[in-house]
Amino acid sequence: MQKALFLDRDGVVNVEKNYLHKIEDFELMEGIVDVCRLYQNQGYLIIIVTNQSGIARGYYSEEDFKRLSEWMVGYFKALGIRISHIYHCPHHESIDGACECRKPEPGMFLTAQKQYDLDMNLSVMIGDNERDIEAAIRAGVGHNLLLSETATHSNGDRIVRSLKELLEW
Repeated sequence: MQKALFLDRDGVVNVEKNYLHKIEDFELMEGIVDVCRLYQNQGYLIIIVTNQSGIARGYYSEEDFKRLSEWMVGYFKALGIRISHIYHCPHHESIDGACECRKPEPGMFLTAQKQYDLDMNLSVMIGDNERDIEAAIRAGVGHNLLLSETATHSNGDRIVRSLKELLEW
């Protein structure tokens, strides 16, 4: 079995920008490349799990999301980091109704577990929202980190104020 570093996209991999879908608007979070490299060197697969309600809302298309995702994979590859997969939920409960993939539901994590034969207990999640942490916990992810400058409480194992903090951990 393998282990994975699960990452939320907006606010963890890239700077949070409302409904990001254009390559020219993409901006890496400080420290994310080094964090990915650290975990990759320890044998973790890098997997992104991201809610993308902008698709359901009609702000951008599945094709727009796919284009940005393919570019991201290539960008990280050029930096020596292999993103194994980007899972996304294109739904929003007020538009599509309930689904199993939108965090805090664990669907994307469980799909990854099956697809990559993951040991969830050895895996790690970094999210910037409590719904990221809740989804990971519900999927059995063993180590859950909330990236937040302001949070005072999390159901995760630790609150980190910056990604660079993980490099010193």
